[in-house]
Amino acid sequence: MHVSQGRSAGLGLALVSAFAFGGSGVAAKPLIEAGLDPLHVVWLRVAGAALVMLPVAWKHRNLVRERPVLLAGFGLFAVAGVQAFYFASISRIPVGVALLIEYLAPALVLLWVRFVQRRPVTRAAAAGVVLAVGGLACVVEVWAGLSFDVVGLLLALGAACCQVGYFVLSDQGAGHGDGPDAEPPHPVGVIAYGLLVGAAVLTVVARPWGMDWAVLGGHADMDGDSVPAWLLLGWIVLLATVLAYATGVVSVRLLSPQVAGVVACLEAVIATVLAWVLLGEHLSAPQLVGGGVVLIGAFIAQSSAPRPPSGPVASGPGVLAAEVPGAHAPAGGELSSRPPSP
Repeated sequence: MHVSQGRSAGLGLALVSAFAFGGSGVAAKPLIEAGLDPLHVVWLRVAGAALVMLPVAWKHRNLVRERPVLLAGFGLFAVAGVQAFYFASISRIPVGVALLIEYLAPALVLLWVRFVQRRPVTRAAAAGVVLAVGGLACVVEVWAGLSFDVVGLLLALGAACCQVGYFVLSDQGAGHGDGPDAEPPHPVGVIAYGLLVGAAVLTVVARPWGMDWAVLGGHADMDGDSVPAWLLLGWIVLLATVLAYATGVVSVRLLSPQVAGVVACLEAVIATVLAWVLLGEHLSAPQLVGGGVVLIGAFIAQSSAPRPPSGPVASGPGVLAAEVPGAHAPAGGELSSRPPSP
């Protein structure tokens, strides 16, 4: 009975996390269109969430000594890199398309394993890669000569590559120096320090002192409706980041990584639907079918990937992969079983 209740609670939390992560791009895009630079929106999101998570970082301050490489990698790639590329991409292409391209990360991890590390991969994993690439061709409508902004597509692909960089770094260095019985790093602690590292990196890159702060005191347009900018910022920081990461971490603890991975794939669906309803971004039938194929291929590639020898890593867009190589770390994208979500 307790196991059943735990799984039900885990499923509910995973759904909450997917909804929270899926809404990051929808809340961020109006702010960008109101005049904020995409990098400034990313900095506001990460710095705000880092401030909220400061008590957690203090509680797990031992991680700075024990896992510096993991914390640096998570902050640089899964937080700063993924979200900067994702938010820049949604300033040029639809939210749903950007997130679907980001979901190529599990397939890219498999390519890294096969051709760089020269480790064998299963036929199912290879089939997942083929499906994901084929679905992506439908999403970007290659038959129309790339109907979307090529720069926007490359930026979204950059977000996927940042996820791959984090997974590879975690695989090679997260467990360095740990014994076989070493306790894995606390995922919430890794999130907190990843946000702090990401905020520090983005402060240098985004240079927020040059931001047009007046935008935050005004309103942003959401498909014809005027919404207070501060409300959208609160949505991004508290719901799409803090709540999304926290519920994602707990859900992975209560569910198997595979089940959590399936639920995480709903993030792209949720983001697409929210962008359709709230922003008026409509996708064609072939694009919707292609998006479904991308998700199926990503899930097959993720569930067929060999486990990294370093053991669990903090999961993460936007979206944070808590114990699954190639899982999403956000967003928006990406500490739960997803890429660091946008």
